Amino acid sequence: MRLFAIFGDPVSHSRSPLMHNSVFKALNYKACYTRVNLVDGSKLKETFFALKLSGANVTVPHKEEAFRACDEVRGFAKTVGVVNTLINENGKLIGYNTDADGFMFAIEEFGSIQKVLILGAGGTAKALASRFLQDGIKVSVLNRSEKRLSYFSEIGCEISSWDSYKSKDYDLVVNTTSAGLKDEELPAPKEMLEEILTKTSFVADAIYGKLTPFLTLAKEHNITYKDGADMLLGQGILANKLFVNKELNKKDIKTHMQRSFEL
Repeated sequence: MRLFAIFGDPVSHSRSPLMHNSVFKALNYKACYTRVNLVDGSKLKETFFALKLSGANVTVPHKEEAFRACDEVRGFAKTVGVVNTLINENGKLIGYNTDADGFMFAIEEFGSIQKVLILGAGGTAKALASRFLQDGIKVSVLNRSEKRLSYFSEIGCEISSWDSYKSKDYDLVVNTTSAGLKDEELPAPKEMLEEILTKTSFVADAIYGKLTPFLTLAKEHNITYKDGADMLLGQGILANKLFVNKELNKKDIKTHMQRSFEL
């Protein structure tokens, strides 16, 4: 029996165990997936091996810490310095990032997106900004302060703090902050968001399973919006494929993982 987990703080809300266990059970794969609430991200690697895990997902606020914990980082994660999927490969911790492609899967129904505003400057924001730029999408990043924005400026994003922000038009506005996850906070001042929402076609929130204050605001403005459920599904399919090392068919993984959202 192989053991997998998700690390985060908070993590009790996570649907990942249901998603992955649904796949394992339906396809008779001998594995189990659980949650680990980890407060101190620097303990990630030792906790991973102490629990004898075969793999794990990582959620806020530990994705950048997960990158630092890895013995080797592969693919897109190497570009952005952010890891959300870990694999135990012969005693070595191997890191990947499935968030960005999961998000691209989630917004396909929005059609052509040319200009995006990202709220927040953490690990998810880094992954999404880099992935958008790969597709030739113009990216702006808005964060409370300028302290964490240098990375985004270096890769070619337009950056703003709350104090320096000037209103522009966007096709999509994405909240990557934790505002609304376990509180009723907005990711930026309400007046600023009100102005932003009058100049966008679509809104997305990385948080799933609840109508966050940010999405509520979008709804009040009659803007097409979606929470992070499809992003979660997209990244989960890719992560599961890495967990089972291609022993299961991707189409089967998607079928059973999608059904878990009906439970």
